[in-house]
Amino acid sequence: MTQHAELSAERWGRFSLGQQILQIAVELERGTSSLRADRRESLRLGYERVLRLVDLSVEVNARHSLRRELLRWRGVIADLYLGDSPDPAAHREALEVLLQLHPEAAAQLPDLGP
Repeated sequence: MTQHAELSAERWGRFSLGQQILQIAVELERGTSSLRADRRESLRLGYERVLRLVDLSVEVNARHSLRRELLRWRGVIADLYLGDSPDPAAHREALEVLLQLHPEAAAQLPDLGP
């Protein structure tokens, strides 16, 4: 996982919460194209990037309730990461739930398509 390995909490913290959520969602959306058995490694790498960004968001946000929800959501992604096979329905549901965590991000829900 080299893409976000050097991203510091200080830099990540400069983004608003809405921007953080949207950037995490972009990583998760990228993984949608890898929801096939033959692309499993690509999907796992995508989940690693998502987990890294969620960890940064938990680190830089002081609101206890937000951190709790992010950590619960992170558990879902960890389960997808550890799963034996891709789960497109759970992947999609995780993306939708993530976007609902912030009004700026929730505005993107209609653009997800079917």
